[in-house]
Amino acid sequence: MNFNALSDLVSFLRGSPTAWHATREIGNRLAQQDYTPLNEQEKWELKPGGCYFVERGGSISAFILPKEVPRKATILASHTDSPALKLKPHPIFIEDNLPFLRVETYGSPILSTWMNRDLVIAGRILVDEGEKVEQDLLFLENAPVMIPGIAMHLEKEANDNPKKIDKQHQLCPLVGMGGKDKNPEKIFEELIGQKITSVLGSDLYLVPFDSPRILGLHSDLIASYRIDNLAGAHASLIALLAPEKQPKDTIQMTIFWNHEEVGSGSDEGASSPFLSDLLKRISLSYKIGEENFLRMKQTSQIISIDMAHAYHPRYKAKYDKENAPKIGEGIVIKYNANQRYATDGLTAAKIVKICQNKQIPHQSFASESNLPCGSTVGAITAARTGIQTVDIGLAQFSMHAAREMIAIHDHLNLCKLLKAILET
Repeated sequence: MNFNALSDLVSFLRGSPTAWHATREIGNRLAQQDYTPLNEQEKWELKPGGCYFVERGGSISAFILPKEVPRKATILASHTDSPALKLKPHPIFIEDNLPFLRVETYGSPILSTWMNRDLVIAGRILVDEGEKVEQDLLFLENAPVMIPGIAMHLEKEANDNPKKIDKQHQLCPLVGMGGKDKNPEKIFEELIGQKITSVLGSDLYLVPFDSPRILGLHSDLIASYRIDNLAGAHASLIALLAPEKQPKDTIQMTIFWNHEEVGSGSDEGASSPFLSDLLKRISLSYKIGEENFLRMKQTSQIISIDMAHAYHPRYKAKYDKENAPKIGEGIVIKYNANQRYATDGLTAAKIVKICQNKQIPHQSFASESNLPCGSTVGAITAARTGIQTVDIGLAQFSMHAAREMIAIHDHLNLCKLLKAILET
């Protein structure tokens, strides 16, 4: 593929406001490169050397099969979801003639960053189409909303840090004016452009409207919603679509998980058997016996790609400075003694070796010992599959805010590294 990775990242971020949009975006790109879509409910006829992808809700996986019987699999794992505000099943309420939305938090967003900014309703609705239920994706850019705060004059502690936000009573977006003569259902129908009676189910979120933007004196930063973890997903996709060398006996695979931000405990999250099912069905297509399948897993590797907390010099006490990754200084290898990250000395060494060979800058991350680190799909997939796993990522500012930031050069290095890993 001949394209500019940075402009492609911007396009990918714009087209992926929710996990389902990201899955569609990934699927469209794969189809354009002649990857064959698969349906989990149907019998698969996989061919050696073939390229395939399969969706499960907001998760998707793509893989290239070797021409010979596979001896190992190299799997790039990232996630498609991000912290957000999710609409409740009965979202509209009217108070003093003003229509508002009821929401609850998805994951752990920094709530103050969702206040006083343009938000868009996005996600999926399941629509009754007679004998079929159809899924429609929504991005209601023509009807943005906002969560208005209270005037500074009425709340002198507004700049106190942290300011507690009442999720039930204060985190309520204003839909518009004129709720007096309308009932909540009519207003919701106007919003989504569908009769309530035809909507059988929905997963709708409020997401920031701001477009991704290149920032900095030398245009060396990028800011956007959902950099965590669409940057990892984008780099994984580029790596899969642009290999110059295909190992003769290696399954090259990417998997993009939904529900990482809420613990991965779902039928399409990293705790599900989705990945194990894929590997099993691939092995069956090669008529690999159980013994050789188990041996294959022991020579395979999973690279879990997610973001890391970049060292912020204005908050020094929050970091172990010698183990805090710096923005713009390369790939981050993530460690945690309690296995919140799956990295150990052996899996890290393999990444360091490739970085050295390809002259890719790299650094290590471990949290300040009094503070917890985040979590990823790495430890979960390692435990579910028994495959050696390493956690890597990029240093990021403003993680879980409505707008996050990374260094452009770091992302380009991540694309380079993941491509090299698949070709090894």
